Amino acid sequence: MKPFALPLSFNRSIIVGAVAAATLLQAPFSLAEELRIGYQRSSTLMSVLRDNNSLEEKLAEQGVTIDWYEFTSGLPMLESLNVGNIDISADVADTVPIFAQAAGADLTFYASEAASPSGQALIVLEDSDIETLEDLAGKRITVTRGAGNHYLLIAALESVGLTLDDVQVSYLPPADARAAFSQGSVDAWIAWEPFLSTSRATLETRTITDGSDGLASYKRYYLATTPYAEANPEVIATVYDALYEAGLWIKANPEEASELLSPLWGDLDPEILQNALQNRSYDVQPVTLEGLSEQQKIADAFLAADILPNAVDALDSPIWQPGE
Repeated sequence: MKPFALPLSFNRSIIVGAVAAATLLQAPFSLAEELRIGYQRSSTLMSVLRDNNSLEEKLAEQGVTIDWYEFTSGLPMLESLNVGNIDISADVADTVPIFAQAAGADLTFYASEAASPSGQALIVLEDSDIETLEDLAGKRITVTRGAGNHYLLIAALESVGLTLDDVQVSYLPPADARAAFSQGSVDAWIAWEPFLSTSRATLETRTITDGSDGLASYKRYYLATTPYAEANPEVIATVYDALYEAGLWIKANPEEASELLSPLWGDLDPEILQNALQNRSYDVQPVTLEGLSEQQKIADAFLAADILPNAVDALDSPIWQPGE
C-alpha cells in the first residue's frame, strides 16, 4: 500500500495521540492480538462503545485488545489507515473515502449508516433576503472543502441551474464557519450535526434546503485496511455487531445517549444534542454496491469542480459483508 497525499488545497489536521510516531513498517498480517481504532469526537457510535467498554469486553473473549487513536477530521484518519498506523476507522462522511480512492488507497468498506439527509442543511439568518436556491446567486456561502456539505452545495446549485462559479464560496472548518455565519460575514452556511441543531437553537435561522428532497443522502462509512479485514474477519464481525447494537441503543435511549455524549461534544446542551441525534439514522447496515451508487455521483461532481485530482471508480473497493 502506498501512502496517499491530500490535495494541496487541504491543510492536514494535527493527529491527536501517538499516531504520528507510529512506524509505517508493518509486520505481515496475521490473526490480530490488538485492534487499533481511529475515531473522532464526532464518531457517535464508536464514542458510545469506547465509553461503555462493551467492545473491549467482546474482543477480549477473542484475545484482542484495543488501542484508540483520536483524529480531528476524517481525511487524516483515512490517510493513517492507508499507511497502516491504524487498522480500522470509525465513521466518515460519504465524501471522504472518495479522496482516499483517488489516491489509490487499499481500503475495505466494512459498515455503513443508512442515509441521514436531515443531518445537514443550508441555513440563513432569519432576516436574510435569501428565500430560494435561486437567490443564492452572487451570495457568500461557507462549506468545508471536500466534506458532505460541499457536495450538497454543488447538488443544490445544480438543481436550479447554478454552479460554484455563480456564488462566492468560503471554505472553512465548522467552528470558523459558525462564527462567520453568526457574525454575518457570510450569507449562508451548510451546517451538519451537531453544529446544525446548535445554530438553530442559539440563532434565529431559516432552512433553505437539506438533503431530504433527494439532493444528498448523507451516508456514513466505516473502513478498514484491506489486509487487516482479510486476515481478521472475526474481529471485523465483532466490531460490526457492536456498532449495530450501539445504533439501536442510541435510538431507543436518546436522553441517556445525549447525557453520555454531551461532555465529548464540548458540554453541548443535552436537549440540543437530542435534536441532533434525531437527524442521524445510526442504522448500521452492510455495505453493498447498490448502496454505494451515490458515491459515483459525488466523485464525478468533485472531479468536474476540480476538487478531485483524477477520476475515481467509486465502486472499485473491497466490501466486507457480515457472515464472511
